[in-house]
Amino acid sequence: DEVISGCINMTGVLYVKTTKESEESTVSKILELVEDSSSHKSQSENFITKFAKVYTPAVCLGALALAIIPPAIQLMYGHADPQWESWIYRALIFLVISCPCALVISIPLSFFAGIGGASREGILIKGSNYMETLAQTRYIAFDKTGTLTKGNFEVNGVHHNQMEKEELLAYAAMAECASSHPISKSLQQAYGKPIDRNRVRNIHEISGHGVKAAVDGHIVAVGNDKLMKQMKISYVPCHSMGTILHVAVDGRYAGHIVISDVIKPHARQAIAALKRNGIKQTVMLTGDTRRTAENIAKDVGVDQVYSELLPADKVNKVEQLLARKGEKEKLAFVGDGINDAPVLTRADIGIAMGAMGSDAAIEAADVVLMDDDPLQIANAILLSRKCLRIVYENIVFALGIKFLCLGLGAVGIANMWFAIFADVGVMILAILNAIRALYAPSVSIKKDSRKMVLQPQSK
Repeated sequence: DEVISGCINMTGVLYVKTTKESEESTVSKILELVEDSSSHKSQSENFITKFAKVYTPAVCLGALALAIIPPAIQLMYGHADPQWESWIYRALIFLVISCPCALVISIPLSFFAGIGGASREGILIKGSNYMETLAQTRYIAFDKTGTLTKGNFEVNGVHHNQMEKEELLAYAAMAECASSHPISKSLQQAYGKPIDRNRVRNIHEISGHGVKAAVDGHIVAVGNDKLMKQMKISYVPCHSMGTILHVAVDGRYAGHIVISDVIKPHARQAIAALKRNGIKQTVMLTGDTRRTAENIAKDVGVDQVYSELLPADKVNKVEQLLARKGEKEKLAFVGDGINDAPVLTRADIGIAMGAMGSDAAIEAADVVLMDDDPLQIANAILLSRKCLRIVYENIVFALGIKFLCLGLGAVGIANMWFAIFADVGVMILAILNAIRALYAPSVSIKKDSRKMVLQPQSK
């Protein structure tokens, strides 16, 4: 198994082989993503930069005009005292008030705080422009395996068994002990005991059907419907979702085992939380069979599902979804595998399940979730919206106070103390408001006696 840098070994001894340079380690990648996020500016930051380029020379010229034009006009009309000192003082007050520090400092700081708060929660956002896009997301497409499901097979049930469940699992696990297939591994895991290979003889794998073997002198057959038909054994069909393994011992039907991928613990709550927070449509794109995909989609609450898709088909479906959405609405895709990389790049914003995701998916994505919990998607959207709300609050607050004070300063009502408050005071208040973005709102799951309750929480 791959060992991720930063993990802690609590017990036992591990022999670890280094396969990458330190610069390519997971921890280095995380630091690089956070550090490089400052190079991707949002529209709000770009607006403030452009605004400051126009605003600063404009107010400087305005202050100069305020110091020269009024007394010059008074001189033209023959006033004995043009009050140069008074108008120069007003111009200086005007200049102090007009300083754009509150905007230039607090807006980038709001995004830095938002990115920092997100990374502390295990959500890596590669830039403030992606945070702005994430806040505008109204449609989300999901991959299935590894995103909404765990991506590893488990035994979900033993049905119509003619012997004890443990005994049936023992026969099946031993018959499959020579195989490295994930289904065989899931049988061995469900059996839960070391397998004595000396008890197994004459293992014969029948391609596309199953396995036959002699276990403790009994002929055991484990496989699908085709194997049972080939052996002319009457079997009981199963209507459960997943891979069905029929088991026969000495030519007699012994029952069947249901093996399937397991839905992640918070997948249902994540979809519900997204809908509660303004997501208009959720879509699942998967290469799995139609029946399995539709059942999982129904189970977790996804609105629409497309199944049996190749990676190129997923890209086509995402392009169709992009064509249907509104101009200001954004579409996100959530995936984890290397085959999801093209779709992550094509969507408005790509979200990768980072802890178990492939390097290609993490590299292609704009947002990386480090703990693979689907509930973090809703948390990321809540966080980005909170950050954008703080940015807009700071813009409105700073500009509103400045334009008010500029007017008061021009007519001589505001003094220098007033100007210092309008500059330094407003800047400090805007910075304090920006720091709120460090504390990420989260969707917590609380259990009561009747149901699961979703509660947005803000620190």
